[in-house]
Amino acid sequence: MSCGDTFQAYAFRSLGFGERLLPKSDITLCDQVVLIGSGLIWNIYFAALALLVGFFLATALAMAKAAPSRWIRKPAEWFIFVFRGSPLFIQFFLAYLVFVKLPKVGIEFTLLGIEFGAGTHWLTRAWLGATIVLIFNTAAYTGEIFYGALRSIPKGDLEAADAYGLTGWPRFRRIVWPTMLRLAWPAYTNEAIFLFHATTLVYFSGFPARKQMGDALYYASYFADKTFNPFVPYPIVAGFFILGTLAIILIFGRIGKRLNRHLPQIQRKRFRFRPQWIR
Repeated sequence: MSCGDTFQAYAFRSLGFGERLLPKSDITLCDQVVLIGSGLIWNIYFAALALLVGFFLATALAMAKAAPSRWIRKPAEWFIFVFRGSPLFIQFFLAYLVFVKLPKVGIEFTLLGIEFGAGTHWLTRAWLGATIVLIFNTAAYTGEIFYGALRSIPKGDLEAADAYGLTGWPRFRRIVWPTMLRLAWPAYTNEAIFLFHATTLVYFSGFPARKQMGDALYYASYFADKTFNPFVPYPIVAGFFILGTLAIILIFGRIGKRLNRHLPQIQRKRFRFRPQWIR
């Protein structure tokens, strides 16, 4: 099988498309690269969804922790403390145990002529249960980052908002929230990178992959067992994650420049070669 045929057969196997049987003999480098790259789709899914939902949850946690009311502040503080104080690996196992113990109930409904079904048994699957754990974990860390940024907002900005008569939601949307993001963005970029790397722990958690459609580490472990050579598949995984980290740095760097577009930028002069001729 050529590399093109391998790509056509296994590129989207992790999503349930293409060849179902994994190669068991004559495993080539192309087989490993394509299948591990296919599994990386799930790692990107875990990280993207957790970052998206966790971002808004972290904003709410930061605002709650900064609230003057004790009934609002204390739950946010304890949520952040528990998820920051316990290892992510343990959180996966405890969450899986809780989800398994939930009563197996389901709800069926029809929307636009299409029948849908939702039940608690889906919480024991990696695509949902593990994602919820990642959302809570990154929300706790990001919430603490955002809370520190809230405490670091210059008083002059808030006094200027008061002088313009901005209060409530307009004050938060136009002054507090943009300034908070600008101050917290470098630390939040590191949290996004950490979360992307932490998605590899899903393979070791109790959450099973649906129909053997695992993530990148699932296929890397499979090839390491079949070839008895872990020094090929695991560096491939590392290479893919390095590329993913580079993509996160570029994307978040662009957003950071957008957030700081109103600040004066350092103008770097272009280097010009000017030799000093002897007169």
